[in-house]
Amino acid sequence: MSKIIVKEREITVVQINDTDYISLTDMLKAKDGDFFIADWLRNRNTLEYLGIWEKLYNPNFNYGEFALIRNQAGLNSFKISVKEFVEKTNAVCIQAKTGRYGGTYAHKDIAFEFGMWISPEFKIYLIQEFQRLKEEEQKLLGWTAKRELAKLNYHIHTDAIKQNLIPAELTAQQISIIYANEADVLNVALFGKTAKQWRESNPELNGNMRDYASINELICLSNMENLNAVFIQEGLVQKERLIKLNKIAIQQMSVLQYVENRNVLR
Repeated sequence: MSKIIVKEREITVVQINDTDYISLTDMLKAKDGDFFIADWLRNRNTLEYLGIWEKLYNPNFNYGEFALIRNQAGLNSFKISVKEFVEKTNAVCIQAKTGRYGGTYAHKDIAFEFGMWISPEFKIYLIQEFQRLKEEEQKLLGWTAKRELAKLNYHIHTDAIKQNLIPAELTAQQISIIYANEADVLNVALFGKTAKQWRESNPELNGNMRDYASINELICLSNMENLNAVFIQEGLVQKERLIKLNKIAIQQMSVLQYVENRNVLR
């Protein structure tokens, strides 16, 4: 569940079957005067739009039952609730939910059209804020994916250490020291400080420096872990690897920053 703010109103966005649905109940609070979702649903233009949408996206839509409902549109006596509409037609574009986050939710395509019933201005701001939410989610997804990639490459890196740098007779404590030292080769090459130095300079932060790295830094770190594993297998001593990795980090971060700045300027 997510929230967006439209014209000082908090609008809930939920996932239903991996698809974004927006709360019409929340949107309705921005409408001046008495107005109900049932008023919108009984309108013939609304029903035509819902029918076309369902025909395109819902193979289980009961178009025969929908036709009976549509034919009653315009009559003073015609009324229909969201629950009744969904039960009769098997519609998926609009849903009535109960419980803590209960209310009427609609697929974003439908919610945007409902926004026009609030006001044209509201619809425009609704689309703008929804798009901003999706962009933020994509950024977070990208950061998470890069973080997971760095974790996978970390296993490649530690395996190279195990196979090439750790004598069989070492104790578990001695082995952990070697792993930590090798991790700091990457930390110093990219961040300019060891894990201990970072913790001492950031006592208020939880986790480690990699948890606060940018996407570009995580991309670079992922590449460096692979390269360091190769350097270890080639028998390069730690000092030589540190110098090579630092030069690579500088070059890759410069390229990544250049690409990012170019994309921003487009």
